[in-house]
Amino acid sequence: MTTVAAYAAPAAKAPLERTTIERREVGTYDVLIDIKFAGICHSDIHQAREGWGEAIFPMVPGHEIAGVVSEVGPGVTKFAVGDRVGVGCMVDSCRECENCRAGEEQYCTGSGMVGTYNAVGKDGEPTYGGYSQKIVVDENYVLRIPDGLSLDVAAPLLCAGITTYAPLKHWNAGPGKKVAVLGMGGLGHMAVKLAHALGAEVTVLSQSLRKKDDGLKLGADHYYATSDPATFEQLAGTFDLIVSTVSAPLDFGAYLGLLRTDGALVNVGAPEEPISLNLFSLIGGRKTLAGSMIGGIRQTQEMLDFCAAHGIGAEIELIGAAEINEAYERVLNSDVRYRFVIDTATI
Repeated sequence: MTTVAAYAAPAAKAPLERTTIERREVGTYDVLIDIKFAGICHSDIHQAREGWGEAIFPMVPGHEIAGVVSEVGPGVTKFAVGDRVGVGCMVDSCRECENCRAGEEQYCTGSGMVGTYNAVGKDGEPTYGGYSQKIVVDENYVLRIPDGLSLDVAAPLLCAGITTYAPLKHWNAGPGKKVAVLGMGGLGHMAVKLAHALGAEVTVLSQSLRKKDDGLKLGADHYYATSDPATFEQLAGTFDLIVSTVSAPLDFGAYLGLLRTDGALVNVGAPEEPISLNLFSLIGGRKTLAGSMIGGIRQTQEMLDFCAAHGIGAEIELIGAAEINEAYERVLNSDVRYRFVIDTATI
């Protein structure tokens, strides 16, 4: 076992504090990664505060991890010392179910996807995430970060990037398609960049026009305020696809009204509260209300390569580890443009 420094939440809703954790010895197929940068995802806050249900403490959050390989096990064939790599939201799965065999490990129906943190690994020990100096991960769940991407702006791609790339690809965002991105935050700004690079006509739907200049600069063709009732009249029946990145309850009937016949409203934001829905807003137009998680390992690598080819990284604010608790409050107040990334050298 290797002892490393980390930042952990000792209990639900408690401030994160510096501590030490144990990482397992490097096994036959394991990769030891010196973490350089770790993104702060809204999911980290939901879980550290038990917004999504009972959690495991102490908790070391972080599933947007970028770093450099410092050791490999004797059976590792995919990576070598010195490689630039990333780890996203999962570190294992059953590898045998239909979904795992299809490269959709995130939907593992066997033992289930093993989360990078707030989960229990196959060794029976809790998993600890990226707010730490090092991590040991099976090579099959490690991603290669292309040379064209800086590690700091690549880190958020491991969750925010793939979480938005996956539904855009699944629902065929591209030339001739009108895509709306609901919410202009950590996920939303990545959805705008990716949808634009895929060739879609992109509209941002945000509470206000406060971030309009940013949205247009990042690739949006149009930008509307959802606080203005005229927006829903003007855009009725417009979109082939709406990707909702919002983690607060919405009037889904109003947003479904913005879809064309056969359009889809896909949720990647996950509100803590259940929603209510009048099904007539789906029936009248053969519309789809859907959800999407991250992508599998194969698609995550595809996304990273796509981002490198198109010069896409996250818009980040780099912080020291001592600023994590302040950053959490700022995320909740939508006061970040657009992703906090921890310089793990400060841990």
